[in-house]
Amino acid sequence: MKKSLVIFTSFLVSSFLFSGCNRSSKNTVSNQPEEITVYTYDSFISEWGPGPKIAEKFEKSSGIKVNFVDCGDGVQLLSRAILEKNNVQADIILGLDNNTAPKAISQDILSSYKPKNSESVIPESLFSQLGESNLLTPYDYSHFALIFNTQSNLPEPKSLSDLTNPVYKNKIILMDPRTSTPGLGFVAWTRSIFSDDDSFINFWTLLKSNLLTMAPGWSAGYGLFTAGEAPLVISYTTSPAANLEYDKIDYYKALVFDEGHYIQVEGAGILKNAPHRKAAELFMDFLISEEAQSELPLTQWMYPANSLVVLPDCYEKAAVIPAKTVTTDVEKLDSVVEKVMTLLQ
Repeated sequence: MKKSLVIFTSFLVSSFLFSGCNRSSKNTVSNQPEEITVYTYDSFISEWGPGPKIAEKFEKSSGIKVNFVDCGDGVQLLSRAILEKNNVQADIILGLDNNTAPKAISQDILSSYKPKNSESVIPESLFSQLGESNLLTPYDYSHFALIFNTQSNLPEPKSLSDLTNPVYKNKIILMDPRTSTPGLGFVAWTRSIFSDDDSFINFWTLLKSNLLTMAPGWSAGYGLFTAGEAPLVISYTTSPAANLEYDKIDYYKALVFDEGHYIQVEGAGILKNAPHRKAAELFMDFLISEEAQSELPLTQWMYPANSLVVLPDCYEKAAVIPAKTVTTDVEKLDSVVEKVMTLLQ
């Protein structure tokens, strides 16, 4: 959830030259089936992330060790796998989402596998967000939303269009869509609502003066919000649950608009020619199990894909799933982001 995302086409070469994956242990890819290598993003395997506990549980149940490899953010993760597709160094890629899935599929780096029981516990609507069936399996999701400080003296916006009201001048915090998943999600969301160029350009032109800042990432932007710098910030519908659980704050509200919300679905898949195919399949089966998925709500602060997982009380009190999900043409997001950044100059 807290990882950043850079538009792929402008980042692939630089990520290869200047950044690489840092292994979470000193082990290299093993030729033995008792260890698998999983490429993922930094926050998933951080000390507060779900990765370490999931790996521990999987090893205990299967005897197979998990060697997580920290690839930084979502695009570094994808670019590494693409660059290595003729000399595969990992078994699984974990952390692609509905914005990066089309690139992964087009680059032919994934191998088809549908985990056991996945059809009975994961809604088909989540699978459909990740493209071709059986290449990527959803493991968590949440919708993007504006989080509103209800203790402010401002009226509560009821739609994206309301955000252009002059009453919100310098009151909105966004994130850079070139470096942030919520930033990119917000641009995709606005494009899905304002689908023609004229209305899209008009929205962003009017919104510009209401932005306090466009932070480089979620942590910086949400930190400004919790510090009281502005009463509105782009994040996830699940974010207020985290504030309630950790800080006992109950006055942050995820605003739900009738027009609908853009969703982020994260998935994992087995890489084509994975060195340890059978062990990788076992990990994929485990990843969607209730035992593994139960680690996600209080670490990822996303909804687990497995619908059987019982959510903590803070989700029932402070998180929400919008009634309507909207989509846009993901393959055109690069040009849409470029247009937004030009308007904001």
